[in-house]
Amino acid sequence: MARLTRGELKVMRLLWEHGEMKPAELQARHPEPIKNSALRSHLATLLEKGHVTRRLVGKAYFYKPTMRRRSAFRATLGELVDAYCGGSIENLVMNIIRSEKLSEDDLIALRRLAEQGADQPPPGGEGGAGR
Repeated sequence: MARLTRGELKVMRLLWEHGEMKPAELQARHPEPIKNSALRSHLATLLEKGHVTRRLVGKAYFYKPTMRRRSAFRATLGELVDAYCGGSIENLVMNIIRSEKLSEDDLIALRRLAEQGADQPPPGGEGGAGR
């Protein structure tokens, strides 16, 4: 799965939240002012990467996401774990706990989540917590 740039991710978020839209609608909903040429460049790249499809209605193209938000998240998380945590989910969690200075209540809530999931297989198949 090809990585999303920040600009592409902003466009994808709009499509995930609002569904199929034409460029003018995307531009109107964009979180910050964006030139039409920049938006169309993002859309062309997303189309080329296969993350969106488009269909012609009259004279306007409507863009629709083909990549699910969860798939994008999992791919990005995998890259993060591989690049910064040596492929270890445990290292990622420990880094988050240490860097975010989680409160005692946060740690208790995490412990509860871990205990609830102990009897369930990990998402994505069998195996340990590492990737």
